[in-house]
Amino acid sequence: MNNRLVVLVLFISSIGWGLTWLPLKAMNDIGLDAMLLVLIAFSSAGLMLLPALIIQRKAWLPKFQFVLLVALFGGMANASFQTAIYHGDVIRVMILFYLLPVWSIIGGKIFFKEKLDAIRVTAVIAALTGAVLILGINESFFQKFSYIDLLGICSGLGLALNNLVFRATPDIPVASKISAMFLGCATMIAVSIAIGGATIIYPENISITGYAFVYGMIWITLITFGTQWSVTHLEAGRSSLIIVSELVVAVVSAAIITQADMSTVEIAGGLLVLSAAIIEGTRTAKPDEYILAKQT
Repeated sequence: MNNRLVVLVLFISSIGWGLTWLPLKAMNDIGLDAMLLVLIAFSSAGLMLLPALIIQRKAWLPKFQFVLLVALFGGMANASFQTAIYHGDVIRVMILFYLLPVWSIIGGKIFFKEKLDAIRVTAVIAALTGAVLILGINESFFQKFSYIDLLGICSGLGLALNNLVFRATPDIPVASKISAMFLGCATMIAVSIAIGGATIIYPENISITGYAFVYGMIWITLITFGTQWSVTHLEAGRSSLIIVSELVVAVVSAAIITQADMSTVEIAGGLLVLSAAIIEGTRTAKPDEYILAKQT
């Protein structure tokens, strides 16, 4: 596998994730409730890929438990993140979500015996420091810990675990795993809406929900394929550090479009995150050793 191609695909996909706020904001502005929008997007994407899941069943049925784990962890990541963003403080949730590299490196070390050298430790510190500088953090951040904060942590942890399972099962078709992931996301988001007591505001013109279907079936599907195909071929710690670059894309694009000025601290944070991504993206990696896959 061409390592540079994998890294490039992950970078492009991360840019796509960093720009998702644009269609989300546009659809929310025309009257589509945020939680309903996400539910429709993941449901439509999951149903679109359902035929692939059925057709490829002979490939994944012998490892059905891993497909269930993808649905569980992928669902946990997205449902936790969307619920936390909807009910809590966006900045707190984002900071806790971007602990992703920590969980990924721990998981990669435990399950894949990935090498944790000085360069990777430096990249992790740079990425986390950059994220904190971009999002802002003060002494009051640690004073109150709520269930929303727990959801923020669970979102990053869930994504890290999801990516580890993807990497551990290269013999299961990516389309099947992504279909399971989308269906798990849709199910858990629906449960979150039901038990969370959120008041869903339905649009006056029901036809605008079609935008959510298109967003899910095209945008979400493409960037998810790019991300999950890439994490299958990269070390967990390495891929997670590249993924954090989506935060820079989101902040910079928002600043440009809203014509907001970025502070020196925010710019420094962005450069730290990008430096970490570049360090990991340009490293020469050894072929992956799928330890979990060999054990099953």
